[in-house]
Amino acid sequence: MCGRYVSTRQPDDLATLFHAEVPPAEQALPPSWNIAPTQDVRAVIERVDRDTGEIRRTLRAVRWGLVPSWAKDPAIGTKMINARVETVHEKPAYRRPFAKRRCLLPADGFYEWDRVPARDGRKAYRQPYYIHPEDDGVMALAGLYEFWKHPDSDDGESWLITCTIITTEATDAAGRVHPRMPLTIAEKDADAWLDPAVEDPDRIRKLLADPTARPLDARPVSTQVNRPGPDSPGLLDAVDLP
Repeated sequence: MCGRYVSTRQPDDLATLFHAEVPPAEQALPPSWNIAPTQDVRAVIERVDRDTGEIRRTLRAVRWGLVPSWAKDPAIGTKMINARVETVHEKPAYRRPFAKRRCLLPADGFYEWDRVPARDGRKAYRQPYYIHPEDDGVMALAGLYEFWKHPDSDDGESWLITCTIITTEATDAAGRVHPRMPLTIAEKDADAWLDPAVEDPDRIRKLLADPTARPLDARPVSTQVNRPGPDSPGLLDAVDLP
């Protein structure tokens, strides 16, 4: 799975990279070196503007943990931070978003954990690794988003926009740490991935890129990452393993 990731680029830089509108200053999210589920994350979304009929591509904040439109309780989102590529096109919670509401989640890299058994008087623990492109470029994680409105509310501000990250079997550097990893979208396929008019499941699935086509590097980092609170550039520093 993908349970934490890093996104530190400036909104202006991301908007330029993904050809999206820059979000208003009050809606721009700060950089984060330890993004956790249920937090707001940056997403590139393409939708038809209801007022003008124009297609707009925006960089906006959405909450990580997809809440299906039919859900009674948004707490279900904590269990839906990832969608498996093998079944995403057929699962009830993901089927329609996969066809109509796809997004890109810009990331510098992501974390995965290796379980270290107890030995030499040390307790068992989870050792985090930071996995990222060797060229330190931005990863466009393949995501889905959905709208949810509280059934008992008539307030237009009650709409919640949430997302999930599509994952696949891990190989390369990530595969040495954890069996799953996030999928990415290649730059040449970004337009089709974001286009809500592209609805054929077979065509959509072909847009999902193998992230290992871009060489990845994995390095052990501080176990501070194991908690969602710490958030600083130092979390990416390599550590020596015992």
